[in-house]
Amino acid sequence: MANLNRIWRFFATAFCFSLFGLGGLFLALIWFPLCNLFYSDQARKRANCRAIVRQTFGFFVTVMCWVGVIRVSLEEAQKLRALSGKVVIANHPSLIDVVVLISLIPNADCVVKSSLLRNPFMRGVIKATGYISNDNVDELLADCERSLSQGNNLIIFPEGTRTHPGQKCHFVRGAANIAIRTEKDFQLVFLRVEPPFLTKGLPWYKVPERRVDFMLRVAGTFNVHPYLSDNVTGAVRKLTKDIENLFIQELKNDGSTEGRA
Repeated sequence: MANLNRIWRFFATAFCFSLFGLGGLFLALIWFPLCNLFYSDQARKRANCRAIVRQTFGFFVTVMCWVGVIRVSLEEAQKLRALSGKVVIANHPSLIDVVVLISLIPNADCVVKSSLLRNPFMRGVIKATGYISNDNVDELLADCERSLSQGNNLIIFPEGTRTHPGQKCHFVRGAANIAIRTEKDFQLVFLRVEPPFLTKGLPWYKVPERRVDFMLRVAGTFNVHPYLSDNVTGAVRKLTKDIENLFIQELKNDGSTEGRA
């Protein structure tokens, strides 16, 4: 019976990946071009495209739950729906982290890898929504500041990439740089994915032995203002280390495999 269940989840996962790719192409080739006909104002068109992506991602997460690939536990997720102009930081255990977060957070913006602009399934989505590329550091900070000033919620994974299972968090300084320069507090979100699924180095077809539990916990905000009295370089370094230690401790307390030494 366990083998049959695993075979089912293999095909269900393949279906979900296909659905995600086809959905990206549909939005890029059909829906977003239609938006160009109805919206002459660039800001309104971008907001509409982001709302569509949010609804689409929400549908995709629902489908993954329906077919038994994942089970989503969203503790206090309603707090995310009231955010405005916040820097949202989360750990990054799985490929679907950003999908779940965008499905829950209104006016979500995010920093994406420049390599995704070469992905045929995601390129059109990124361009239509105006998600921020990390290919130019100087422009990145200005784009993030502009997005936050417009009331968008900026999703950032301070690790920069997914964490290998069993590996503790290691944060790069990008998120702290943005927070210090924009003087925006962090909204903390802790993610757990058990057993490991779509992690770094783990292909999609290596399905786990049981259905995956995706758990999201929304904590409070992290006040960055005490760091502003230091010079920028020192403030960024100390803030990065402090939030890294905070995530390591919290994930260890949660019992997650990520965050353990």
